[in-house]
Amino acid sequence: MATEMEELVSFLSSPSPQITKAAVDIVRGLTGSVEGLQSLANYSNSLLPALSRLITLPKEVSEAAAEALVNLSQDSSLAEAMVRLGLVKTTMDVLYKPECGITQLLVMLLVNLTQLDAGAAAVLQTEDDKVRGLYVMKLVRSFCRTTHESDDDAFEHVGSILVNVSKQQEGRRLLLDPKRGLFKQIIRQFDSNSSLRKKGVSGTIRNCCFEAESQLQNLLLVSEFLWPALLLPVAGNKIYSEQDRSKMPLELGTALSIDREPVNDPEIRIQALEAIYLIILQDAGRRAFWSVNGPRIVQIGYEDEEDPKVMGAYEQLGSLLVHSSSAEEPSSETPQ
Repeated sequence: MATEMEELVSFLSSPSPQITKAAVDIVRGLTGSVEGLQSLANYSNSLLPALSRLITLPKEVSEAAAEALVNLSQDSSLAEAMVRLGLVKTTMDVLYKPECGITQLLVMLLVNLTQLDAGAAAVLQTEDDKVRGLYVMKLVRSFCRTTHESDDDAFEHVGSILVNVSKQQEGRRLLLDPKRGLFKQIIRQFDSNSSLRKKGVSGTIRNCCFEAESQLQNLLLVSEFLWPALLLPVAGNKIYSEQDRSKMPLELGTALSIDREPVNDPEIRIQALEAIYLIILQDAGRRAFWSVNGPRIVQIGYEDEEDPKVMGAYEQLGSLLVHSSSAEEPSSETPQ
């Protein structure tokens, strides 16, 4: 005899829309607790395909199904099963249907799935040369076209997806490909007032800088946007003197000549300092950093810094600047 949970999961495939909706609403509720998640996980072989099918239906059913999948995908073993099931493709297909009404939930689902290497590879489409990078290009375009000014910034979590895919070398090379122009588009989102967007952009830049040894030229191609994104968060709160600003490009000097909003998130400041560190490990990167008066900015920023972890990142960078011969040593860090 079927258990209550087996019956509930079977109702997700009922021919009756009313029964299906009632069942998916109950499943969504169960995924909101640890006990419910554990109970449902035992029936994942039938549960996940049913929920995957339901996200393709109208919003009154798909919203609950997508919310359930977001909750379930926080379990790495269930997320792996979703990736094997082809849920990345299903999600992207639904996300770009004109009538999609569950955009934010689907993006959040992709955030969870791309925390796995297999999920990131699926978004990068590494297995198919003909369409490789198409999903990422679509997501970047949506990320850059929407705005935090709207009440519903449905694509703001794309920044987290970009952080996840840029942990893989394939992802970093895709984002830095100058023919695609994705890196420039992403960096320009750092001006957003959304802290979530800022953190996503900052983490993506930091990860991409692990390619500095082979891709420095592509990184510096967008230096007019790159240096402000990296240096303004760590420049401290002071208004800079005319003498200091005269040695900077206009986009930096202008920003540092006026009162500005501080970047309060210490993680963003650490990511910016680590990205700079990776760039100046290269001789050409170090020269580029000096050319924008970077050392002076870091010096002043360090004087204002109070967070011990951020101060440690400043000190690591300062040590490299002082002992430039160590710039030839490889970094032992890994993308995060």
